[in-house]
Amino acid sequence: MQTLAEGLRLPTNGLDYAILAIYFVVVLGIGFAARASVRTSLDFFLSGRSLPAWVTGLAFVAANLGATEILGMAATGAQYGVAVVHWYWIGAIPAMVFLGLVMMPFYYRSKVRSVPEFLLQRFDKSAHLLSSILFAFAAILIAGVNLYALSIVVEALLGWPQWVAIVVAGLFVLVYITIGGLSSAIYNEVLQFFVILAALIPITVLGLKRVGGWDAMSDSLTKQHGGDFMTAWGGTGIGDANPLGANWLTIILGLGFVLSFGYWTTNFAEVQRALSAKNLSAAKRTPLIAAFPKIFIVFAVMIPGLVAAVIVPQIGTPDSDLTYNDAIPLLMQELLPNGVLGIAVTGLLAAFMAGMAANVSSFNTVFTTDIWQRYVVRDKPDAYYLKFGRLITAIGVLASIGTAFIAASFSNIMSYLQTLFSFFNVPMFVVFIIGMFWKRASMKSGVWGLIAGTGAAMVNYFWIYKGGVIDIPSDQGANFVSAIVGFVAGAVVMVVVTLFTAPKPDAELAGLVYGTESPSPDEALEEADRAWYRKPALLGWGAIVLAALCYVPYSF
Repeated sequence: MQTLAEGLRLPTNGLDYAILAIYFVVVLGIGFAARASVRTSLDFFLSGRSLPAWVTGLAFVAANLGATEILGMAATGAQYGVAVVHWYWIGAIPAMVFLGLVMMPFYYRSKVRSVPEFLLQRFDKSAHLLSSILFAFAAILIAGVNLYALSIVVEALLGWPQWVAIVVAGLFVLVYITIGGLSSAIYNEVLQFFVILAALIPITVLGLKRVGGWDAMSDSLTKQHGGDFMTAWGGTGIGDANPLGANWLTIILGLGFVLSFGYWTTNFAEVQRALSAKNLSAAKRTPLIAAFPKIFIVFAVMIPGLVAAVIVPQIGTPDSDLTYNDAIPLLMQELLPNGVLGIAVTGLLAAFMAGMAANVSSFNTVFTTDIWQRYVVRDKPDAYYLKFGRLITAIGVLASIGTAFIAASFSNIMSYLQTLFSFFNVPMFVVFIIGMFWKRASMKSGVWGLIAGTGAAMVNYFWIYKGGVIDIPSDQGANFVSAIVGFVAGAVVMVVVTLFTAPKPDAELAGLVYGTESPSPDEALEEADRAWYRKPALLGWGAIVLAALCYVPYSF
């Protein structure tokens, strides 16, 4: 197991602990305040569909600001260099805009409580049950990643053994989610968004100052790793070598299309935030509002990783006791004065709790509504499912504590997360996208597409890559290839199965296939009476333009 490097302890004092204590009191206070609004299972799982767009938008981006964003992306910056920007400008923004403009109308109008429930309406029970099981399993694994990352900071802060830090952190998250449900998680995520920025900005600014600015850092890393380390596209020609171990085709198709769209459009931990919005307009604007800060957050997570690679040139190699995951704690120890250190520690804890809370809250919704209520215990009063939802939340947190130790075995948790996404999110995306745009796709094609996509991605990763059948330079490159293989296999199997099985009757496809939906009178009135700044299309195009402008300095 990879643990925090010996001696990497943060020099905290009473001021830092006071800031941390105030934050925890506020978090629990929000949980108890949200409890008063939880009267039904819909309140617990989807906040009663009552939240404004600005709240759900900030929660949407904060839910992703967990281990993936902080430790994972900083680790990726230290390992692969400037290529980390691909995960944002190619691997996030286009998919977030697509979710808001194209897919949210399908989700919201169908009144589903989860992503797998949409598959039940579009395909059949077998696709629904399999997708529910796959998603619940993936949510627990990903929650474990956030919990492990959280334990790294607690270990650095207090010097606790890692297993103690994992258990204590998990139990704290359990308390505020169980008390207030999704509302507690979302309102805490809004708070956490600002606390996270307050943590990352000082690390970024002071880190650049420590290494002499961008130019000095670039010169140092270019000498260490070659010129391609400080460019996004350098060496990505097919057959060329580069730090990321991927070419432009696998970056665009594997990351930019399959992994990105698979994550942002079908990952219920994110979609759940938009589904809790008060109306369709707010639901569509949720990912678009989130896209704007997402464009710029890359600098606050990439630069610390690059700085860490300058300060400790051997980081992540056998010659150093520091793993790539240690980049952020290292800079906190090296750069931050007391007080600012307390804010940074609080911000990191907030980030990891946001990521874990997002996955646990989506897990309890899917397990309760899609598995337990539909297939195990049916037709019980709503109070029963509300009580069961709280119980399964506790079970989910305990399971996450177990999976946190799996994440601890990876030197770069970002690689681990991308592996999980290629196994679970990509097959679900191919089923969604074909079912949503091809009316002929049959009821049985959904479950077989899921099986084929998941199976093919796993075979590519564990047999072809890990078994050395084909030489793929890096874990990330293998993840991109696995995503493409899973998508193609799922799509081909869905087409073949459709040719031999019956389609769903047209009467049951209204609002589930593109071109068959029609707005309700309330939605039509809402569309007609909307200020320009509330129009999702304009927000979406604005996000695309901003992302395009980012490409001007893309080559650095």
